[in-house]
Amino acid sequence: MSCPFHTPASRRNFLIGAGGIAGALAGGAGAQAKPHHPPLTKTASLDDGGRLPFYGAHQNGITTPIQAHTYFAAFDVTTDQRRDLIALMQSWTDASAKLTQGLSLSPPDVDPGKAAADSGEVLGLPPSRLTLTFGLGPSLFAKDGVDRFGLGPRRPQALVDMPRFVGDQLVPARTGGDLSVQACSDDPQVNFHAIRQLMRLADGVSKVRWVQAGFVPGYDPNVTPRNLMGFKDGTMNPSPTDAGMMEACVWSGDEGGAWMKGGTYAVVRPIRIALEHWDQMTLGFQEQTVGRRKVSGAPLSATTSGAESEFIPLDLEVADKDGNPILPENAHARLAHPANNEGAQILRRGYSYDNGVSFVAERWPPWRQGMELDAGLLFVCYQRDPRTGFIKIFDKMSKFDMMNQFVTHVGGGLFACPAGVRPGGYLAQALLEA
Repeated sequence: MSCPFHTPASRRNFLIGAGGIAGALAGGAGAQAKPHHPPLTKTASLDDGGRLPFYGAHQNGITTPIQAHTYFAAFDVTTDQRRDLIALMQSWTDASAKLTQGLSLSPPDVDPGKAAADSGEVLGLPPSRLTLTFGLGPSLFAKDGVDRFGLGPRRPQALVDMPRFVGDQLVPARTGGDLSVQACSDDPQVNFHAIRQLMRLADGVSKVRWVQAGFVPGYDPNVTPRNLMGFKDGTMNPSPTDAGMMEACVWSGDEGGAWMKGGTYAVVRPIRIALEHWDQMTLGFQEQTVGRRKVSGAPLSATTSGAESEFIPLDLEVADKDGNPILPENAHARLAHPANNEGAQILRRGYSYDNGVSFVAERWPPWRQGMELDAGLLFVCYQRDPRTGFIKIFDKMSKFDMMNQFVTHVGGGLFACPAGVRPGGYLAQALLEA
């Protein structure tokens, strides 16, 4: 199903859009209204340590107000025994419940003659709103035509093999995975520690395939943050505090099977941006590409300016005296707008990333070789069905978006994120014990 238009939105959540940079590089697409701003920092429901509950009806880290840092990891399962996979999910569940509460995995009376169960680099640090969100890739259900765990018949139809889009340059070492884990918190060391512990617990059962760290800027909660291209990012997005919208757009229903009810589907895509070349473009060209003013965030179709112009609805019909659309037909904001995608909406929760520099000899960008910044967007979005969400939106954008001359999708995957865990249960239990 596709999502209806929606009015409330969450700008502070920096939930980055879909498409080349997935719709919100242009300040977001969707219904236009002044959004609600969940705070970046801890809320009144949190104690002084920033502890968020691990157990619940839905996994945390999806509609949670976005934290300042993330560390994403995809894993390949190396066993073909379902009992080993179950044991891994059980150990990851137990560890996650402790890590999110700031508890060490080592007992207080560690035997000095044995390796500690916890690496200890966050001793004395609070959990800083740590969330751990888990996903299952299509290859867990069938890999190279083999159903290793007997899960094939329970694979949801929405968990499709991602199509190859125009312009994709997916690097195998940064693509796919049987399992995924995303750690988010306000402290990068807390994230790294959490993934490090889960990696060790997976030893002999699963190994890391690829990882990516990311960050969001620390703007005031009432100010829309900016992405690495310098534009306001996340002006409009479905509000994660709107339960009705989340049911319609994000949470899976009966169609995914009992084990996926209350879960969701995550699309994760590292998107490299040719920042050196973007920075050489004129301001006017940048604004035409995005479809918004760089300083104010107002759509090019807006006729007024000021503090609130950022939230003026996009006018897709307004034209100049010669009949040409004011908002270019291949502008990022226009192509990402729900009106051009049968009302489709997704919940965007992306992070910027900076991996230093690397040698570029191909598409990034195509007209120059040499050392370039390996930086961009770790795009993450959640939806009830990726076929009517990200895939529908990005198929058109990959072909026509002006932004594509500056951005390249270099990896990623699609993951089914099961419903949350109840106390006494474990991740994906309803799937693995069926």
